[in-house]
Amino acid sequence: MREEKDQVTIHGLICPRPLAHDDIVVLGHGSGGKMTQDLITRTFYPSLENPTLLRGDDAAIVELPKSGRLAISTDAHIVAPLFYPGGDIGRLAVAGTVNDLAVMGAKPLWLTASFILEEGLPIFILEKVLESMKAATHEAGVIIIAGDTKVAERGKADGIFITTSGVGVIPAGRDVGGAKAEPGDSVLLSGPVGEHGIAVLAARGELEFEADVASDVAPLNGLIEIMFKACPSIHVLRDPTRGGVATTLNEIARQSNVSIQVNEINIPVTPPVMAACEMLGFDPFYVANEGKVVAIVPAEYTEAVLESMRAHPLGEHAVRIGSVTDEPAGRVLMKTTIGGTRVVDVLAGEMLPRIC
Repeated sequence: MREEKDQVTIHGLICPRPLAHDDIVVLGHGSGGKMTQDLITRTFYPSLENPTLLRGDDAAIVELPKSGRLAISTDAHIVAPLFYPGGDIGRLAVAGTVNDLAVMGAKPLWLTASFILEEGLPIFILEKVLESMKAATHEAGVIIIAGDTKVAERGKADGIFITTSGVGVIPAGRDVGGAKAEPGDSVLLSGPVGEHGIAVLAARGELEFEADVASDVAPLNGLIEIMFKACPSIHVLRDPTRGGVATTLNEIARQSNVSIQVNEINIPVTPPVMAACEMLGFDPFYVANEGKVVAIVPAEYTEAVLESMRAHPLGEHAVRIGSVTDEPAGRVLMKTTIGGTRVVDVLAGEMLPRIC
């Protein structure tokens, strides 16, 4: 056999050397063959490697903790653009699933990740997303133990879609859920609302003005753990993503069959977010967040939990925004800045498409 620069000769037959395709994603990367393996070993493993993932089996095997219950969640992530001030689809994929586990009182441990890549995607873009995921997993203290990759034809996947699943352990004694709110409880919020949704919209270039807003996307499990140290009997935790804080509170009110009453003047909104919302006709209470937590706690723990939250970087602007009452059951009411009261309903449509 004699190799030339761009061909291979075998018994008189001349075959072209296979193209490397190291710069962009091509359909062959989804074939399940050598090109798929090369993409995994050269691109995915450097960012996500850990002993469990490197075994290369069809499923990951891990040792379960000896006590507590498991929390399991899955989420799909599509966002345009892939990168925006404060975050990107990779950080979003990790933080989103970590937070879904953490607000159930779980300590997140393991994630899996499935990638749908569009033909023609530059490899350096994929590498940037994976490096962001790596940083987010380190921040959250989790590892990605299994994954999958598929390649869609050009124009059918919008760059990258990511689906993540997560597993966490709920320590004994914790009992958190949307149906646990009780009359007399305090409603707490970890910080300003609407930053993620406005940051994504600004990154699309769809605003007629500049908005100096960065997404709040972050894993919240560290913040939530210190909240549990201050109050082991937290009743409800939620991360107010799509539909914002308003929709989240409505879900809790209906699950618990209580009324939640909030004071508009206590809801933190940064000036750039407020300005953008006023220009666009949005209510920041409905705009998505990816690094905020709503907590409903027994009234006697209010100050202790707020103090613990404010000691953490992700909760330094935490506030009490309202309380839980008996009536009207299933409703959220807001005392407005002008002294009136209005019903806060769930988001009826979609203000900002494709932000999560």
